[in-house]
Amino acid sequence: MLLDTASLYFRAYFGVPDSVRAPDGTPVNAVRGLLDFIDRLVKDHRPDHLVACMDADWRPHWRVELIPSYKAHRVAEERPAGPDEEEVPDTLSPQVPVIEAVLDALGIARVGVPGYEADDVIGTYTARATGPVDIVTGDRDLYQLVDDARGVRVLYPVKGVGTLNLVDEAALREKYGVDGGGYADLALLRGDPSDGLPGVPGIGEKTAAKLLAEFGDLAGIQAAVDDPKAKLTPTQRKRLTEAGPYLAVAPKVVRVADDVPLPDTGTALPHGPRDAEALDALAARWGLGGSLQRLLTTLTA
Repeated sequence: MLLDTASLYFRAYFGVPDSVRAPDGTPVNAVRGLLDFIDRLVKDHRPDHLVACMDADWRPHWRVELIPSYKAHRVAEERPAGPDEEEVPDTLSPQVPVIEAVLDALGIARVGVPGYEADDVIGTYTARATGPVDIVTGDRDLYQLVDDARGVRVLYPVKGVGTLNLVDEAALREKYGVDGGGYADLALLRGDPSDGLPGVPGIGEKTAAKLLAEFGDLAGIQAAVDDPKAKLTPTQRKRLTEAGPYLAVAPKVVRVADDVPLPDTGTALPHGPRDAEALDALAARWGLGGSLQRLLTTLTA
């Protein structure tokens, strides 16, 4: 089981009231919410291995070099408020080091690699896996890894992690008209404003799916652009031709890496804390209460 950790603690932060606080009044809603998520996931799915995959670099330079707009709006969102703007207190960022310390004390593998996003870590673990893989994420980008033949599926949280959409190839074909391998091509053709990916102007999700059904993959579509006999409308041919420079680099940006230099870290699900003394100190300092105790009970069982 591979956790898109930031996706989950972000959901926990907005799903658990910020009235959940440490003894000193510091909000710990993301910390406790994530522990509750992991507890439920382990109870319901009983993985043999569990990795909390982290964003060591949420906007890698090598992706920005290829598409400068990649996540650029998120950089703008992080700027300080201007003189006429209200400063909204950031109560999530201070919780991330607490999450990391708790995971380490529990002995749950936590892996981030410099120069790569959590998606790339997940992609590499998935490529190396010799058995079934469950990817827990609220990010549709990882649908590209779904592979029925290898037992790779995405568990997409709908409400907490108690209600999950199980995304396999049948689910992808029903909703998007593509399988896991085709999802990255669909995404780069369609574009994704949340990631700063422009896509091909005028090629929406339905048109992208039809083109992929007709020509197989992005390479097939690009070959069709150069084939006057191919069944493309003049407008489609024009738009795809004009988007040639974008389409030349987009696959490397959109497709998750599968060759990340992963650390030699054990990934087996722990059955007790790695550092009980440190965990006790963290529980007292941050008031982790029932959330931590429930997870410890589940791991021990």
